[in-house]
Parts: sequence; structure tokens; C-alpha cells
Amino acid sequence: MIKEIHIDTLEELLPLLTEQEYRPDLDRNRSPYVYRGMSDSSFKMYTSLSRNCKGLQEHLEPAILENFAKYAINDEPSIGHSVWRQMILGQHYGLPTRLLDWTQSALVGLNFAMTEENLEEMDKHDCMVWRINMSEMVDHLPEPYKYAVNRKHSTIFTVDMLKELTGNSLKQYDTDMGSSSMVIIEPPSLNQRIINQHSFFAVVPSGIKDIEQFLSDNTEDTVKYIIDKKLRWRVRDMLDQLNMSERIVYPGLEGLSKWIARHYYVK
Repeated sequence: MIKEIHIDTLEELLPLLTEQEYRPDLDRNRSPYVYRGMSDSSFKMYTSLSRNCKGLQEHLEPAILENFAKYAINDEPSIGHSVWRQMILGQHYGLPTRLLDWTQSALVGLNFAMTEENLEEMDKHDCMVWRINMSEMVDHLPEPYKYAVNRKHSTIFTVDMLKELTGNSLKQYDTDMGSSSMVIIEPPSLNQRIINQHSFFAVVPSGIKDIEQFLSDNTEDTVKYIIDKKLRWRVRDMLDQLNMSERIVYPGLEGLSKWIARHYYVK
């Protein structure tokens, strides 16, 4: 089930920014959630592989990864040994992959929801932030996967865990997941952007053709926050005040240039 929550005021953003669960075993508060910001509330969730290759994605994916590894190995020698590392590094540089970006930070999710390539569009449509519960995702996993992640007292997989469980095989992963489960993976800290964005990835199996339908059918704690278009510039300015901007999520000259361009944009 997907719950929709409409946000029309800054005060209504507070639950999104502060939702945590109390852990009596730790006597601390921890968040089980990851977030995905999207700049238009009418957008559907698709992987870049699905958008790029459409119905041929299963056929073309091995060639995409093989060629990426072949030509990129000089820059990153380790990717030849892991299909999962190939995906993660490729995703960072715009390679079409089955990975779907998420973040553990609600602020980062909001930042991406408030981001427009064309700033003229900022107040033309509502935006949204998706939230899923990582514990719920674990509940649907096959037993070997569930055992592996529970043994680590975690809800998140690493590249090495996924490589061991699948034998580094995408076909094995797709067979194991079917159409009713998928893994959330924390990428290795390959660069500062991954670190700053608190990045996580959903590894979408080929059996899941409609990600939103999967979430609707298999989860009870998924939320889609719809943020009113009239609030977008106000939230964007608030995020700058909280030091959440292009300079943080895109460290380096690229992010600096994006931030300066938006800062001096004339409405």
C-alpha cells in the first residue's frame, strides 16, 4: 500500500524530516527509511536501464556492463571482478543500469525534489519525495538473503554480500528475487559524491516491471509526500540555509557552478 501525504506548508514538512523509531535495545532513535526525491509528482519510477533500453533491457544489460568494464578498467581496475561494482560506478557516470537511487537523508531527498534543470519550471508543478521502510524490504527477501543481512544485524546489503549470495550472477539474482522482492544495497565509498548523498540503491530485478505497483502490493509503510508547487522556492531557500545545496550533493566545480547559477537566477 502506498500512502499519499500532501504538504502545503513548511510546518507539514517536519514529520518527514524527523521520523525515526525508538530502539529499546539501544535506547536510541534510528531511522529505518530511505528517500527518493523527484522534481515532478507526475513522474513514474523507472530505472535508467528501463528508460534507455525499454523492452530489450534484459537482452542489452550484459553487453552494456561488459563494455563498460572493458573500457573503464584502466580508470578503475577493481570493477572487472564484480558486476555490482560495475553497476555502481557506471550509475555514477550516467551508465544505464537497473539501480534506483535512494538516500538515507530526508534533506538530500528534498534537495533532489527541489531541483530543476530549467528553473522556470519550479512553480509550474508539484514535486514529491518517496519513502520506503528498509525493514519491510528485508521481510520479503528469500531466506538466504534474509539470513545474511540479519546475521549482520542490519537491513542493508554490501557489494561483497550480494556477490557471495549470487555468485556474481545477474541471472541468479533475478531468479532469487522473482517479482516479489528486491535488495537495498549501500555502495562502497568510491567517491565523495556517494558519501555526501548518503547513497543507497535498490537493485531492481527483471521480474519487477512496475516498481510502484510492487511497492503498492508488497509494502504497508511506503509513503509518497506530494509537495505543493507554491512551496518549492520557499523550501529551496530553506535548504540553502541548512547547507543542503548543489555544493554538497555534487562536490567540486560542477556543484559549485550549479549552485552559483541558481543563487543568481532572476525569477
